Amino acid sequence: MFLSVFDMFKVGIGPSSSHTMGPMVAAARFLDMMRASPFEFHGLRASLHGSLAFTGVGHATDRATILGLGGFVAHDYDDEKAEAFLAELDKTHTMHPEGLGALHFDPKADMIFDYDHALPGHANGMILMATDAQGDVILKQVFYSIGGGFVVTEEELAAGKATDEGDPVPFPFKSAAEMLEMAKASGKSIAEMKRANEISRGCSESLAKGTARIWQVMNDCINRGLERDGILPGGLKVRRRAKGIHDALMAERGMNLTAPHTINDWMSVYAMAVNEENAAGGQVVTAPTNGAAGTLPAVIRYYLDHVPGASESHVEDFLLTAAAIAGLVKYNASISGAEAGCQAEVGSASAMSAAGLCAVMGGTPEQVENAAEIALEHHLGMTCDPVKGLVQVPCIERNGLAAIKAVSAASLALRGDGQHFVPLDACIETMRQTGADMHDKYKETSLGGLAVNVPNC
Repeated sequence: MFLSVFDMFKVGIGPSSSHTMGPMVAAARFLDMMRASPFEFHGLRASLHGSLAFTGVGHATDRATILGLGGFVAHDYDDEKAEAFLAELDKTHTMHPEGLGALHFDPKADMIFDYDHALPGHANGMILMATDAQGDVILKQVFYSIGGGFVVTEEELAAGKATDEGDPVPFPFKSAAEMLEMAKASGKSIAEMKRANEISRGCSESLAKGTARIWQVMNDCINRGLERDGILPGGLKVRRRAKGIHDALMAERGMNLTAPHTINDWMSVYAMAVNEENAAGGQVVTAPTNGAAGTLPAVIRYYLDHVPGASESHVEDFLLTAAAIAGLVKYNASISGAEAGCQAEVGSASAMSAAGLCAVMGGTPEQVENAAEIALEHHLGMTCDPVKGLVQVPCIERNGLAAIKAVSAASLALRGDGQHFVPLDACIETMRQTGADMHDKYKETSLGGLAVNVPNC
C-alpha cells in the first residue's frame, strides 16, 4: 500500500479539502473528459448531493465547483482572478474553459443543491453535466470527494481505485503490524522506510524540495494567521482570536509568574492561526484535510520553537512519519468527516502529529505506533457538526486541542518502551466501525450536534 507524502499533504485553499478542493479537482477532471470527447458542447450543469449539498454553501462548494469548471485549480489559486471571473459570469452566464470555447452556465439555475437524493457511493457526491445547443445532457459523470482532496469517479470507486496499491514499493505495509515487522527486519525507522518508498516513485532531490515547500506553506500560514484579525466570513461573525492570543503570549514571555500550562496556549494558537486562515479561504496544506489542517503544523512549530535541541532538518522525518500513519488510516478506515465524523479528520491529524513528534524526539518505531494509537484512541466517536456548515465552530478550537493531545500522546509514548494494550490497527478499525455506526446527522451535514443546538445566525 502506498500513498505519497504529497497525496496526504496537498497545497490548496480553504475552507474544506473534501467540500472545496475536491469539487474543484472533480471539475478539472470533467473538463479533461470534455476535451477528449468528440461532441460539441454548449453548456454546463452541476448537482451537489449528500453532505456536499447540506453544507455546500458554508464550505463554498458551489463556488469551488464553478471556479473549477472555469479552469481554476487549487494549487495555484489566484483570488483576484477568481473574483473577476465570478463577477463576469454573473453578468454574462458564459465561461470559457481552455480548449472548449464559450459555455453557458447560469449559477442560479445550473448549480443545483439536491437535498433529497444522496448518491450511493459516498456522502460527498456530485454530478457534472455538459449539454448541447438544445440544453440536453450529452456527457455526465458522477464524482465522489472522498476526503483530503481525493476524488474518484463512480466507476473508479466501484473498481476499487480508492484503495489501489499502485506499483510495488520497497516497504509495502498495509497495517501498523506490518509496518513494525518491516521496521524490525530492516533496522530502519518509519521515516526511512517511507523515504525509500517515496524515492522508488521519484527521486531524493524532489522529495527534499517537496517536503521543504510543504513545511514552508504550513509555516507561512501560521504566520499569516498570527498577524491578522477581524471577523471571519460566513455570517456567524466569528472573531479571529489567534493574533490577540499570540500578542498576549509574546508580552508574557520572560515573566517568572507564567504558569507551566501556558505552553498549551502556544500549541493552540499555532493551530488556530492555520484554521482561521482556512476558514477565510486562504492557502493551507491538507493534513490530512483542511478542516484538520492546523493540528500538525502546530505540533511542528511547537517542536521547533519550544523543544530544546530541535532542528528544522528533522521536519522531513516528521512529515514522512505522519504520512505513513495517515496512509494506514485512509487505507483501512477514512479521513473523511462526511464518512466517519471528525474522529476521521482531527483524530487522524492528532495521530499523525503524535507519531511525527515522537519520531523526531528519538522514539522507536514501537513508540511511534504507540503515540499514534494514544492520540487516535482519545478522539474516537468525535462527531462532525459544524455550525451553519462553516469550518469555524467547533473546528478552529478543536485543532488546538488535538495538537495538545498529540504532544501529550507522544510524551506518554516516549515514557514507555512501546508495549501497550491497544494496537494502532485495532484503534483504526474501531474508528472505521464507529464511523459506520454514526448517524448521518453527525457526519458533516450540520443536521445535529452543535450545529442545531447553538444560535447560528
